[in-house]
Amino acid sequence: MDEFQSLLQTIQRLFGIQCTNYKEDYIKRRLASRMNARRIATYREYQEYLLKHPEEHEPLKNALTINVTKFFRDPAVFECIRNEILIPMLRQQNRIRIWSAGCSSGEEPYSYAMMLYDQTLIRKDIDWQVIATDIDDVILGKAREGVYDKSALEFVNERQLHRHFTRRADGKFEIKPHIREKVRFQHHDLMSGVPVQHGLDIVSCRNVTIYFSDPQKNDLVRMFYQGLRPGGYYIMGMSEFLGREVENLFIPFKPLQKIFIRKD
Repeated sequence: MDEFQSLLQTIQRLFGIQCTNYKEDYIKRRLASRMNARRIATYREYQEYLLKHPEEHEPLKNALTINVTKFFRDPAVFECIRNEILIPMLRQQNRIRIWSAGCSSGEEPYSYAMMLYDQTLIRKDIDWQVIATDIDDVILGKAREGVYDKSALEFVNERQLHRHFTRRADGKFEIKPHIREKVRFQHHDLMSGVPVQHGLDIVSCRNVTIYFSDPQKNDLVRMFYQGLRPGGYYIMGMSEFLGREVENLFIPFKPLQKIFIRKD
């Protein structure tokens, strides 16, 4: 086994991250950033350093799992969610709960909150909330602050920008209180096997399962199934797939957008 593969096995054992799910060039670039920071030249040296210095674990984990995200990432998916899920749902019920699982820095749950706010401006009787969870307390702190660079707002239109954001003196954009107060951020381990709530209308877990093994992915889907109400919607990332062991739990709703309906 070469030095690179040996290091990957150590990373998998320490963090549970399945490096084989990533492109090799991606992994090598992320490793190089940490090795340069520690002035280490070879994979073997870095593997030894990793085993002897626990303080390096968190920086490496963050380097490997950092996910560049934006508001309304994959706009066609959010357009489908708004037009074919939320608007019909609002005609039939006055209570909606959405779980954004693995929410990272908050762009996804705030996107859902903006859509719901805009759709309920004339429906004050609607009781809705977005529950946003992540295992990383540091990134949850950033999400709660709701302050973003302009690059994260690529898919935010002018109306949404003026209605839901305040431009700060430093050039960054801050989520306004009427949106922030509708998103409940909390710590949650997706491997706990326990959903944050039952009877959910939508579970959105997008571009997260790339970090998990196939058995972990299947367990995650089973947990989402438990959390959803019958007929609730499960939304995956565009490059993710339902495993054969769990695909019978859901009916395809919009397969191209990776949106599924929980079977009764």
